[in-house]
Amino acid sequence: MDSKQNVGSPDRDRINVNEDYELQYWSEKFNISRDELKEAVKAAGTSVKAVQAYLNK
Repeated sequence: MDSKQNVGSPDRDRINVNEDYELQYWSEKFNISRDELKEAVKAAGTSVKAVQAYLNK
C-alpha cells in the first residue's frame, strides 16, 4: 500500500499503478499514456529504473 507520509527513497523508487496521482506523474514524466505505463510496469516491474530501461529499448 502506498503511504503519502512515507516519501523517502523506497517510495520514490517504485511506481504504483493503482494510485491515480502516480499514473499521472509517471506517464507525464515518461511522456507516455497511462495504459503504456501500466504495460511497462507489467513487463519490467515497479522499479522506476527498470521501467525507464524498458521504455528506452
